[in-house]
Amino acid sequence: SAEEAFGRADLVLKVARPLSEELQWLPPRTALAGLLHLNSARQEKVVMLQQKEITAIAYEQIQLENGFFPVRAPLSQIGGYLAAQIGARLLQNNSGGKGILMGGMPGIPPAEVAVVGAGLSGTCAVQGFLGMRAHVTVLDTDLNALQRIYERFPGVVTMVSNPRNLARVCCYADLIAATILVPGKRPPVIITREMVRSMKPRSVIMDISIDEGGCVETSRPTTHESPYYLDEGIIHYCVPNIPSVVARTATYAFLNAAFPFILKIVNEGIDKTREEDPAIANGTVVYHGKLRSNMRFSSSS
Repeated sequence: SAEEAFGRADLVLKVARPLSEELQWLPPRTALAGLLHLNSARQEKVVMLQQKEITAIAYEQIQLENGFFPVRAPLSQIGGYLAAQIGARLLQNNSGGKGILMGGMPGIPPAEVAVVGAGLSGTCAVQGFLGMRAHVTVLDTDLNALQRIYERFPGVVTMVSNPRNLARVCCYADLIAATILVPGKRPPVIITREMVRSMKPRSVIMDISIDEGGCVETSRPTTHESPYYLDEGIIHYCVPNIPSVVARTATYAFLNAAFPFILKIVNEGIDKTREEDPAIANGTVVYHGKLRSNMRFSSSS
């Protein structure tokens, strides 16, 4: 049984964050690795890890010395590409949308799309939306990131992300894809309820950063079975783990990226690997029950 497997293991490998029931099955001082997203976890789950003196490695926090997140990266890419694919469907009438074709038609303008965040996920989202011939605006606080977008995608409008510009794009965007990531922390809420209220009825907000807690004031986690809801007359899509809808692709991408780290942990043990490999040390969010200092909690997931 699953309970027996958890109870006998020295190292438990998961993909998604463990359920409360699964955490109860873990023996004290067990090692756990998975896409944990503890920044958006309920506090009681984290307390349970502490009380049992668990060592937990979050794949999404494994970071190389050059700042690259090797396991998070392919999943972020998939999420970005899916944002365009799913977003096009949400604009359709049968999803409650405005009935807009993403790329428009001769004599009919395309959808206005705003991508907030020019990181890997945001860049892939831009590529996907442009592939559908949408008119795309990208916002970010990093001018270097905007420079990369400007050079790679001629015709894309780039803007510095600040409250004034965010409020401006909310007034005209048919779809906003928020892809904010702050490594090791919850993203800040940058799109307020007032901004959402200013959007045109039946426009779409996709909070791609919901895995880490979300960056839209009106967003809350949804499921693939019931992926969107209306708030302030705006369609909200806030599904954690978006790549799971393309499970085969996501599984191969995840294993290709994570397996070298898993193999090293299995062969050398967590303690030794953590000491010798800075990337694994960066990914260790709980060590023998001691929580990394910059972790914060959610009350909703």
